Amino acid sequence: MNRANESSSKEFILLGFSDKPWLQTPLLVLLLASYATTIFGNVSIMMVCILDPKLHTPMYFFLTNLSILDLCYTTSTVPHMLKNICQNKKTISYGGCVAQLIIFLALGATECLLLAVMSFDRYVAICRPLRYVVIMNPWFCLKMTAFSWLTGFSNSVLQSSLTLNMPRCGHQEVDHFFCEVPALLKLSCADTKPIVSELFFFSVLILLIPVTLILISYGSHCLSTPNARVFIY
Repeated sequence: MNRANESSSKEFILLGFSDKPWLQTPLLVLLLASYATTIFGNVSIMMVCILDPKLHTPMYFFLTNLSILDLCYTTSTVPHMLKNICQNKKTISYGGCVAQLIIFLALGATECLLLAVMSFDRYVAICRPLRYVVIMNPWFCLKMTAFSWLTGFSNSVLQSSLTLNMPRCGHQEVDHFFCEVPALLKLSCADTKPIVSELFFFSVLILLIPVTLILISYGSHCLSTPNARVFIY
């Protein structure tokens, strides 16, 4: 644990494609183009959904949240990647690595939960069209969205704590472009199997259970409602 604390004050070295310098320029161009497209696309979606009163519906409310999430998702990693590609020494501070890890994990989990919420919205629109406005009211949509964000960040803090508490014995070279759980676990000098099992359990809980419940409820209710009217967005 002391060794882990000693190494926590140092910088991490992000290897990425450092052994293939000829890939740096094409990767820089590709990342810049992709990042600019991502920003333009998501900001456009957000502005249209906010400014057009006809789009003030649950589906577009969730879509706006997905756009915000995607914008934050890429911004948490890509700018630093672009900076490192332009520099000879590719490093990230311990605090920056922690922030990057927490945000990246949180947004990934939140995205899965938001997609599950959107699946529920689709189920209600198809199988309960007459009660859609009552069920998917603004307050309910806000609570479901807040639940997704809070659960995503709670899961991220838990997984990040488990990962960062592993002793690294002075290892600083991360074989990746950014701080991610698998890459950081490779730095550990202890047995990572128990931690990997715990992380896998929480990942399954976050990723599969909401989707499974939505699919089961969707299938069972649609089978019991053969004359349900289909709403096409």
